Amino acid sequence: MGLLLRPVTCLDESAIQGLETGMAEAGIGRNFLAELHRMPGSDAARLSTLLEKMNEALEQSPAPAYEWRTLQDILGVELLTRLLSISQSSARRYISGNRSTPDAIATRLHFLAFVAGDLAGAYNDIGVRRWFDRPRERLDGKTPAQTLGDEWSPEDDGPQRVRELARALASSPAT
Repeated sequence: MGLLLRPVTCLDESAIQGLETGMAEAGIGRNFLAELHRMPGSDAARLSTLLEKMNEALEQSPAPAYEWRTLQDILGVELLTRLLSISQSSARRYISGNRSTPDAIATRLHFLAFVAGDLAGAYNDIGVRRWFDRPRERLDGKTPAQTLGDEWSPEDDGPQRVRELARALASSPAT
């Protein structure tokens, strides 16, 4: 989502502080962040539950101001606008903050941030970009970009299949 200053490779104090800072700046999970401060460091089970709740809050909270920059860096404007079914001029206005991102576009952008995050565990940025335009057997020979289609919503069947495929790569020991 672009909330962290650096990738998290280990869930240590530095990673938690980075998550906390990013979420606070985006206005996500304030109650969870307060609970995190009150929690003793030795309560691993409670920390795990809290992190699951924080993850759910992140999944339900689009943050276009952060996600535009991150996805523009990873996907590039051309691919990003094609996946979102919007013009490049509109994207530039949203990215610059000259125009607020409509809810439907923010929701799609948020979805793509999670797909790109799942793919980042298996691919570098070039691989992530190429992934969207490669036919996939699990998508009936279509590319992820084709499966998303135009004017899609994350709840639609096609996008759900794309997300499942990306998640499977993130959890697979081999790509």
